[in-house]
Amino acid sequence: MTAVTFRDESAGGASLAEFQVTGLPASMTVRELIRLRVREEVARHNARPTNRFNGLVRPDDAEIELNGYRLREPRVLDWERQADIAEESFRRNGFFMLAGDRQIDDLDESVDLTANPDLVFIKLLPLAGG
Repeated sequence: MTAVTFRDESAGGASLAEFQVTGLPASMTVRELIRLRVREEVARHNARPTNRFNGLVRPDDAEIELNGYRLREPRVLDWERQADIAEESFRRNGFFMLAGDRQIDDLDESVDLTANPDLVFIKLLPLAGG
């Protein structure tokens, strides 16, 4: 079984947040990894719901804040809905993922987790006026 670190970084390379998941198979697809990551972060939020969510993608009706999202009120989130949003965001280049020093761009690509146990996610923000 393999342990994987999910890490968020800024476009400049600064580490923003990270967490580890253990007990994974040696290889998973990018789609499976994104869904796993979202399920884990939503489970952490749902264990103690607050009006702030630090996750890969914005929940419905949430406002963007520095390094997170503000919910109108504390609530439990649906991890499957969040995972669907994350998949669509990945397809539309809302964020990209690095495994080792290689950018991954296909949801169905398999990632060898024994060779690349650190996965980096970099969110891309739309430019104002563009």
